[in-house]
Amino acid sequence: MGLFKKAKDAAAQAAQQAQQVGQQAGQQGGQQGGDGYVHVQGAGPIDPAVMGGPSTASVAETDPIWEPINGISLQDYAELAKDAQARGINDEAGMITLAQERGWDPADTKAALDGWVQRMGQSMAVGQQFRKFLGY
Repeated sequence: MGLFKKAKDAAAQAAQQAQQVGQQAGQQGGQQGGDGYVHVQGAGPIDPAVMGGPSTASVAETDPIWEPINGISLQDYAELAKDAQARGINDEAGMITLAQERGWDPADTKAALDGWVQRMGQSMAVGQQFRKFLGY
């Protein structure tokens, strides 16, 4: 099976899933959001996960990907990043020092920073939610 065949099949599957989600939203009175999922906005028809990239699939709000890492939630991480940006801090060491001001353990902070970046690499929904928390 060639790369283009995989991409074509993935596009067809994504289109079918999008159609099903649209039908479900229509059945729910046209509600957007509030369906228990975090959706990726602006995603094309091909899921980059097919080629090893982050997935564009919707993620349930109850999915373990949203669980805090060592007590640090995605929103906590975004607030830390926003504070770091406001103070001109642009490196990991500076963010860990800033986290210590909040009473966070440096080892827990390092694990959380690495973990959230890894999760963003797994799912575009995580990255988009992070940017939303940043105010973008």
